[in-house]
Amino acid sequence: MGFLPSKSDTSLFTRFTTTATLFILIYVDDILVTGSSHTLVQQFITQLSSHFALKDLGRLHYFLGVEVTWHANTSLHLSQSKYIRDLLHRTDMLHAKPQPTPMVSSLRLTADGSTSVEDPTFFRSIVGALQYVTITRPELSFAVNRVCQYMHQPQQFHWKAVKRILHYLAGTSSHGLHLFSSPSYSIMGFSDSDWATDLDDRKSTTDYCIFLGLNPVSWVSKKHKVVSRSSTEAEYRSVVAALTDIIWIQSLLYEMRISST
Repeated sequence: MGFLPSKSDTSLFTRFTTTATLFILIYVDDILVTGSSHTLVQQFITQLSSHFALKDLGRLHYFLGVEVTWHANTSLHLSQSKYIRDLLHRTDMLHAKPQPTPMVSSLRLTADGSTSVEDPTFFRSIVGALQYVTITRPELSFAVNRVCQYMHQPQQFHWKAVKRILHYLAGTSSHGLHLFSSPSYSIMGFSDSDWATDLDDRKSTTDYCIFLGLNPVSWVSKKHKVVSRSSTEAEYRSVVAALTDIIWIQSLLYEMRISST
């Protein structure tokens, strides 16, 4: 049908013509189709239905746990309200008292110092679910990254930190990403780093967020692989990590431009 697989994402297929662009995103038997021409999108769906049994669910409203709300000004709101409510129900915290932040800023977790949790498998399951929530909730990245570092031997005060995140979600389940139509595709990044705050190995943590135009498209919170000997070195490592992601995003845009010419 003239589509080419993306070099950067094996689930993404693109078709560029002189007048329009089509994108297909595939996950098992779930497919998203979008493009610059509504007529060509419908023609492709009709063509695909002649080869496979499929059901057209119409305009995108729900995909892999992500809810999509359309606004009149051509903007989108992406959230995971149902997914979060199900997660709170699993932990019996659906009606928990909301907290204003996902983590106390002065909190310093360590590998030891408390008793082990009764069900480590349940702890890992909840933390894994929280990782998926960061798809639409960038502000959770740092807190979730911290509790993820103790899944091998979770203890009670690690679980207390997880519950703090759940308390925060109890009051912000409808929050998400608001994506706008952007007048430009300029790339802008922000990075930060804490220095030697891990009490076990003295490693620092990198945080960055990349914007494409007005919209955040990539965000990360990740512990460094090596120990930084100064706060300046820690900040430079964060800048390098952010720049690496910016170069990757630029390569995606370059790939799209090359394919369209």
